[in-house]
Order: sequence, then structure tokens, then C-alpha cells
Amino acid sequence: MKIFISPNALRWFKEEMEAKSGDTIRFYARYGGSSPLHDGFSIGMTMDTPVIPSVTVKNDDIMFFIEERDAWFFDGHDLYVDVDSKLDELAYSYKKA
Repeated sequence: MKIFISPNALRWFKEEMEAKSGDTIRFYARYGGSSPLHDGFSIGMTMDTPVIPSVTVKNDDIMFFIEERDAWFFDGHDLYVDVDSKLDELAYSYKKA
């Protein structure tokens, strides 16, 4: 499992969340909504400190990660994070690793 952050998504994190060098952003399984992987669960994200990260990636010295306890949600898929230009919000897609 890997995390891919597009340049547009990185810019979104910097502008909308004011993310800067040294920050850490976690993607996690959230109860509610739906996703292509699980009905009743969706993906959430927040600035957080890693405890037991399952996967990490650094872009422009900002670390993005998924905790081991949330790895089940991704079911062996890589996470792709981009921006929906019409809605100006993050868009997630998943591809089998």
C-alpha cells in the first residue's frame, strides 16, 4: 500500500489546511458515508502525530500517513489524492497495489 499526493492536492493542503514543512497529515477510516471500498465508511483526514504508521510519504517536507489501525480500510489498495477542480475539494481514488 502506498500514498500518492498530486501536485494540486499538495497545493490544496498548503492553502486550505495551511500545511507547512514538518506537518503530518493522517488519512483514516471514518464511520459514515461510503467509498468504493466499503459501504458505511469513508476516508477522513486530519493533522495528527503518527503513533504506529502503516505507510508514509513525504511531499515538500509534509508527511502524509495511514496508521496501522486504519490499514484495513484500504484493503490492499494504494491511495491516490487529487483535487476535484469543479468542487475545489480533495478527491480520492484507490488502485489495487
